[in-house]
Amino acid sequence: MRHYINIYTLIIGILVCSSCDSLLEVDTVSDITNNDYWQSQGDMESYLFGIYDQFRNVNNNTNYFEDRGDSFVPGMEGGPSNAWNQNLTDQNAPNWLSFYGVIQHCNLLLKYSEQINFGIQADKDRILAETYFMRAHTYFSLLRIWGDVPLELEPTESDSKPQLPRAPKEDVMVQVLSDINRAIELFPESGFKNKSRASKPAAYALKADVLLWKAKVLNGTDTDLLEVIVAADAASAGTSLEEDFEKIFDNESKNGREIIFSIYMHRDEKGDHYSSQLKPRDVFVQNAVNVGDIAFARSGARSQYAPSPKLQSVFKEYASDIRRSKSIIEAVAPGDVSIGWFDNKMRGSVNAGNRYYDSDIVVYRLAEMILFKAEALAALNRTGEAIDELNKIRARAKIGDYTGATDKIAVERAILRERFREFYLELKRWPDLLRFHFGGTIDVYGEIPNLSGTTIPLYSPIPKIQIDRNPELKQTDGYEK
Repeated sequence: MRHYINIYTLIIGILVCSSCDSLLEVDTVSDITNNDYWQSQGDMESYLFGIYDQFRNVNNNTNYFEDRGDSFVPGMEGGPSNAWNQNLTDQNAPNWLSFYGVIQHCNLLLKYSEQINFGIQADKDRILAETYFMRAHTYFSLLRIWGDVPLELEPTESDSKPQLPRAPKEDVMVQVLSDINRAIELFPESGFKNKSRASKPAAYALKADVLLWKAKVLNGTDTDLLEVIVAADAASAGTSLEEDFEKIFDNESKNGREIIFSIYMHRDEKGDHYSSQLKPRDVFVQNAVNVGDIAFARSGARSQYAPSPKLQSVFKEYASDIRRSKSIIEAVAPGDVSIGWFDNKMRGSVNAGNRYYDSDIVVYRLAEMILFKAEALAALNRTGEAIDELNKIRARAKIGDYTGATDKIAVERAILRERFREFYLELKRWPDLLRFHFGGTIDVYGEIPNLSGTTIPLYSPIPKIQIDRNPELKQTDGYEK
């Protein structure tokens, strides 16, 4: 993949010309160089790998889907983000331009693919399917972060393209599902060719995720929940749970039997995994009695955050839980003095005496499909079946079957709690909290300390400068002043 990404970098350097004040402020593309470039199957293939590179960049951070949750507290170095502080304004708002950069390049590939013939049609269909998958996933991210967002389905290639307003959340959802279904139709094989590339199982996993959001956040129906179960089952085909939880994230067994879709990382290409924000530099833990168990580094580590006391307490509920020591770790100095808590889940690799945080970013894995099914079944009030699914995850974790109350709300809360333990730091927590909040299971304002006693909006604002440049845009509700 590294070879193809280098080719892509050169291609973008050739294609991109001056930036314009369009809706998205993405770089426009010269018609002359476009006509020269899109000529062959190799052009589409190399461009696709470049989209993967940008897709990786927008997904390689905690800001959108972890910081606003309850997994972190401030660590040893640097301060937490405005998102963690729940202090977002139109002056410090997160910017959606990098997401729309991915969408822009997906739109370009989809447009110009029409003029390129392949010797084997299945090879072209696969590229198109992967592109539709990445566009759908990116719009789903936008939907969960900002709610209403502009729907750009054609590439920006001139300054004269009309600026678009924010489309209603429901319209964005329709487009996301349309792209997913198109991807499912186009993938020529039912299984995997490479788990670091989108596949039909990955598209089904995304569909299950999207439909749960639709059902719980956008006033969907029981039909959506039933389709979640079907999609989760389809995504699960050909996978099985790892017995050793640590192997899911181990560089020696990348893309193992539990993985459905991951984003490729490697120290020689991209080694700054977002989990480095919770890892310590060597100087902080060099005197720890358990230093050999800690994923420290000389450089590249920055313990900006630490696992929260709430997360620690959830892991402590079961002394037998095999996930705890593989997820978080306390550095302890002689005399049983605590140095601090750190992430221990995505340990990366060691080379030439230094650690590189280059574990793959796991987007979807079988455990999530099982818990997606449990969540959908519980929402349908089929709690006995939901508990059966929940117990599959608890069995792997060695914590025993669920023995609590069997009413709908109690089972949903148990599923959310299990997701907290299972998917810590996998960019799931903030969307999970929102889904269960809008679904009526919890009050998110009572779950997160920095939201307690406030009416802070749950969708993010957009920067004022974007509104100034595009009068069609309206600020997110609750941030108008």
